Amino acid sequence: MSTPLEFDAAGERLAMLPERALWWPERAMLVVADVHFGKAAAFRAGGIPVPRGTTGANLALLDRLVERHAARHIVFLGDFLHARAARADATLAALAQWRDRRRELALTLVRGNHDRHAGDPPAGLGIEVVDEPWRVGSLAFCHHPQTVEGAFAIVGHLHPVYRLASAGDALRLPCFVVDGEWAMLPAFGAFTGGYQIAQQPGQRVFLVAEDSILELRG
Repeated sequence: MSTPLEFDAAGERLAMLPERALWWPERAMLVVADVHFGKAAAFRAGGIPVPRGTTGANLALLDRLVERHAARHIVFLGDFLHARAARADATLAALAQWRDRRRELALTLVRGNHDRHAGDPPAGLGIEVVDEPWRVGSLAFCHHPQTVEGAFAIVGHLHPVYRLASAGDALRLPCFVVDGEWAMLPAFGAFTGGYQIAQQPGQRVFLVAEDSILELRG
C-alpha cells in the first residue's frame, strides 16, 4: 500500500501520493499534472520507435487511485493530449472506453501549452475545459507555475525531478515542490521525462520513492 504525505495549503489538507498525484479529501478530488496522453503515438507518427501501452498504463493507474480513494472528481493540470498527432484512433478509443466505465466522475482540464496545440479533448469525453487559474475555494489550479493573489496555487508544467548522487552513483526521482504560495506536482504520465530542479530557499522538496513520499532534508 502506498503511503501519502499531507501538507497544509491555505488551510486545506492535501495529500501527496506516490503515484505522482495529489488528493484533496474534503472535495474527494484527485489532481494530476501533465499526463500527455498519446505522446508515444505522436512519436511513432513521427517515425520514432517507442513502446506502446502508455495510455493504458496511465488509465489503469487512474482507475486504481479512483477506487482506493473513492474519488468523485479528477482535475488535470494541463497537457491532457500531447499533440495533434496524439489524437490517434487507438488513443482516443482507449480514452472513450475508460470514460464509459467512469461516467460518475466529474472531469476538469485546466488548459496547458500542449492543449492549445493538440486541441480540447473530444466532447464525448465529457470534460469541462477551463483556463488557468481555475479557483476552487482557497486553491487555484494552474498549468504554469505562478502565484495567484488570494489563493494557494497548485501547478504543473515542469515535470520536476531531483538528482540524488552518492559514491559515483546517481538517481533522478520525480518530486513535489511546496512553496509558501504554491505547490508543484510531478508529471503523472508514464512517458514524459523530467526537468531537474534545485531546492530553493524556503521550498520543501518531497521525493517520490517507489511506494513512499520522502522529504528532502539538508
